[in-house]
Amino acid sequence: MNHWIIAPVVLPALLAPVIAYVMRHDIKLARYASVAGTVMLAAISLGLLAIVADGETHVYYLGDWPAPFGIVLVLDRLSAMMVLLTSILALIVLWHAIATEWDNRGRHFHALFQFQLMGVCGAFLTGDAFNLFVFFEVLLIASYGLMIHGGGKVRLKAGLQYVVMNLAGSTLFLFALGALYASTGTLNLADLAVKVRELPVEEAAILRVSAVLLLMVFAIKAALFPVQFWLPATYANAPAPVAALFAIMTKVGAYAIIRFYTLVFGPDVAAVDGLIGSWVMPAAVITLAVGAIGVLGARRLMPMLSFAVVGSMGTLLLAVAAFTPEAIGAGLYYLLHSTFAAAALFLLADLVVTRRGSDALSAQPPIYQNGLFAAFFFVGAIGVTGMPPLSGFLGKLLVLDGVRDMPWMATAWAAILIGSLVTIVGFARAGSVVFWKATALADPEAEEPEDATPIGVNALAGVSLSLAALVLLAVFAGPVMGYLEQTSAQLFDVSAYVDAVLGQNGEDLK
Repeated sequence: MNHWIIAPVVLPALLAPVIAYVMRHDIKLARYASVAGTVMLAAISLGLLAIVADGETHVYYLGDWPAPFGIVLVLDRLSAMMVLLTSILALIVLWHAIATEWDNRGRHFHALFQFQLMGVCGAFLTGDAFNLFVFFEVLLIASYGLMIHGGGKVRLKAGLQYVVMNLAGSTLFLFALGALYASTGTLNLADLAVKVRELPVEEAAILRVSAVLLLMVFAIKAALFPVQFWLPATYANAPAPVAALFAIMTKVGAYAIIRFYTLVFGPDVAAVDGLIGSWVMPAAVITLAVGAIGVLGARRLMPMLSFAVVGSMGTLLLAVAAFTPEAIGAGLYYLLHSTFAAAALFLLADLVVTRRGSDALSAQPPIYQNGLFAAFFFVGAIGVTGMPPLSGFLGKLLVLDGVRDMPWMATAWAAILIGSLVTIVGFARAGSVVFWKATALADPEAEEPEDATPIGVNALAGVSLSLAALVLLAVFAGPVMGYLEQTSAQLFDVSAYVDAVLGQNGEDLK
């Protein structure tokens, strides 16, 4: 066993309580510890990505108990990529939070930040359905703490709505796990893959119920219609750096859908044949439409960006709904793009709103360095709406190509193209009001305010790095897609996953 596989879970789990109890009164010490831990996590993630370069699935048996009797962590191309994505995003957000001193508005920011990383990495690495539930709960607790960081009645109200919705999802998760265990006698994902395929169709009623319940749970995490309504209020009222970190939260739901409905309830499972895709596709189309209309109708900047996240999840899940290697590969590319695009815009919004004093989409006198912020917003808008030459354009092209052989291709294409157009109009309206009309209101004879100071390089670093990631994804689209195509192929190689996890306890699915 390679003990580095468990490091992305253990490292933040050990660091968080140390920061909470030892360093809570010393912000500088907490910052050093948090940065050091996150840098180490990124380095470990790169190492894990190198480990899976051979295409093998690597397994860590906790307590050296064999599967399916013990808890396992599973490292393959997908989980390694998601852990690396999490660590890179965490570094960007942490840099911004420290540079803008968001982390100093509450005592436990860095401890909660590390617990959040523990939950996200654990969700990506676990090979057991019940432990996925455990990591979801860690995520819920840490994200709620981060959500209300800095206080405020509005933020507390939005956080309460977020918690209630996710607690309902947790309850459904337990019901789904109970039904799944009742029908199969196991919760290990590899063992489930075997048992589900052995179950006769006429005896699979409970199995189908559990599959649908699990989809509802993951749909809540992924903000998929009709349970997407919690996201705009939550993200719009969260601290902007936290909202940027939450860009990975919806991807946890998308990851769970991909993992469960390729491995456990795959397209080859007769008991649920076509059931999941028939639900995900129309829900994704409506999600995309809700996001686009929300962007167009928003009257404040943060809600507009939150609806853009909803729309991006609709595009991503349209690719996932096809459940083919080609479409999943395209969806994974769009997943990478949408994570950095959302983070860039939320971090930029933090800088703009702080200087304007309001996130209302209304004309106000221009802020200091208005042109610089307008340029960053323009690049970010190009990225999130899917216009060339950034990775969003390539991502949407790949998704369109990935679903072209599906019977619902025309619906998907229309939803993506029309949704993109509406989103472009929404962002163009917002940019013109916030930046261009502000310039028109400027008094040419007015002097610069005495306290006007240029934005620091550190404060702009988070936005710059996120936008740079979009450029790199576009420049290196070929190698990235090569990796993602291999990742997608590995996802559909169920027998290899089962053999790696269960070993002699597994059965050949070939």
